[in-house]
Amino acid sequence: MNEGDRVDRRFAAHAKVNLFLSVGALRPDGYHEVVTVLQALDLADDVTVVRTDGDIAVTCEPEVCDQPEDNLAYRAVSAWRARLERGDGAQVRIAKRIPSGAGLGGGSADAAAVLAALGPWDGPDRPLDPRLRTVASGLGADVAFFLGRGTQLMGGRGDDPIEVLPTPDLDLVLLNPGVPAATGAVYRRFDPLDGTPASRDRMLDAIRADDAEAVAAAMYNDLTRASISMVPEIAVALRFIQHSDRVLGAVMAGSGSTVLGVCSDRGSAESCALAARERGWWARAARTVDAGIERVDVASLGRTDRT
Repeated sequence: MNEGDRVDRRFAAHAKVNLFLSVGALRPDGYHEVVTVLQALDLADDVTVVRTDGDIAVTCEPEVCDQPEDNLAYRAVSAWRARLERGDGAQVRIAKRIPSGAGLGGGSADAAAVLAALGPWDGPDRPLDPRLRTVASGLGADVAFFLGRGTQLMGGRGDDPIEVLPTPDLDLVLLNPGVPAATGAVYRRFDPLDGTPASRDRMLDAIRADDAEAVAAAMYNDLTRASISMVPEIAVALRFIQHSDRVLGAVMAGSGSTVLGVCSDRGSAESCALAARERGWWARAARTVDAGIERVDVASLGRTDRT
């Protein structure tokens, strides 16, 4: 491996939320059919990858990474070198800012950043190399999303892109009550007969109009009842946001346990987050961004270059 392959490749790996999530029946492959609108946020992990000739090593700060077989960043390196049938390794350093197990896609975003560092990724506006797409889909439903634009309508397991959407200008508050909701267990408890499937059309129209109030009114998550049955604190967090000043609407993020609210402005999002932190919850204000991951110029002291 030449010296040029050893330089740091650094990415901001953004969190995501589901502005809309409709879940259908179980598929033959064991996954549920879903229709979802995924939205990237400015909350991001910092992922640095150095390609090596040796083993795979992943370190996380401030928390300890999962065991290698459970860590998506580790699995991303392993899957990519298996796809190339080469023995290249990588050192991966992750500064964690996205809470783990919170429904915000942090592990998937980190894996996408690793694939972008190792593979032929030319930015979110370029067609995704089929090899990258295959590896990303094998790692999880959200990984391929992060390699593209920041607002997308997805189908299938949640990894089939249907439409790239314009990114709405939204101020959000994120709140996590501190009790994780295991995604697999939530889906197993989900019953598609619990309610009438929602139409995605209201959400798509609201996003295209860049109308924050309409987006808030159209937010929907089919998994909410199943998640609350496992983690009642989610319902408490939802009520807290719904009754906060200048919050236009609230919904659960992914399978939980994070909930989010669309706010009328940045100040109201920050005020709601502060009030939630005073109750002992993790919370922060966030804004929408138009890419799932971003290259970071390591020579520019943290300035990001959105490609």
